[in-house]
Amino acid sequence: MKILITGSNGLLGQKLVKLLIENNEEVIATAHNGNRLPAKYSGYTFEVMDITDPVSVQKVLQKHNPEAVINTAAMTNVDECEKDKEGCDLLNVEAVKHLIEGCNHIHAHLIHLSTDFIFDGSHGPLAEDEQPNPISYYGESKLKSEQLVKKDSKKWSIIRTVLVYGIAHDMSRSNIILWVKNSLENGKNIQVVNDQWRTPTLAEDLAEGCYLVTKNKAEGIFHISGSDMLTPYEIAIKTADFFDLDASLIEETDGSKFTQPAKRPPKTGFIIEKAKKQLGYQPHSFTEGLKVLAGQLQSS
Repeated sequence: MKILITGSNGLLGQKLVKLLIENNEEVIATAHNGNRLPAKYSGYTFEVMDITDPVSVQKVLQKHNPEAVINTAAMTNVDECEKDKEGCDLLNVEAVKHLIEGCNHIHAHLIHLSTDFIFDGSHGPLAEDEQPNPISYYGESKLKSEQLVKKDSKKWSIIRTVLVYGIAHDMSRSNIILWVKNSLENGKNIQVVNDQWRTPTLAEDLAEGCYLVTKNKAEGIFHISGSDMLTPYEIAIKTADFFDLDASLIEETDGSKFTQPAKRPPKTGFIIEKAKKQLGYQPHSFTEGLKVLAGQLQSS
């Protein structure tokens, strides 16, 4: 199958390119700037594609005519979205319109990545039919993009995920696990909240979920995440224990102690039974995910 990926330089993009190559799929990796994929990757085509430019999107899609497009590109910094709403709309909403038009023109299946931040966090874990109610501009933008995909796409899937963690090949992306590990290794005291709940998602698991949806031509909405419901404080303690670091440096606190431009939903997390039953999706446990990260850090 010929599959085009947007945002191939990002953490999920990198994992997807690697996974698809390993499964002998024909891969077109795209990003709006130069190719930053590992030099050891081979057997794929790279194209510069600016998803905010409809001409660029149409040109690349018509040139390669993929059967499926996996859209991993987005502005995901929640606070930046709150401060730069115009930029957020451009990348998270307007660009999706261009991808929908491009995919419809070549009859491609659009697989669009979304987030637990479309929910208000009043309860969890959440199934696919839960009513969205975003409390941040980032969440609003992703909900708008979902609505566009459902309304205008001829063939579509939406994959929602939660708190993705993993190792980018160039260490260009941080996440809560790396932040905790690096802080404790440097003897820093850190404050971590205990009043938010998530089902953290290993990047490799999210890539696998995207591939299962694509390979099976599965349409509709799928929740793809880890299965362990944890607070950031619990994540930090488990990370300290796994890497044999000093957990006494971790101070338990709550969200009221932090001032951030964007609100965070207190409790989300996903019910992933649909993905398990329909796709055969089986995520790593959080401890298994830490083992994957540890192995990658050793080999980097």
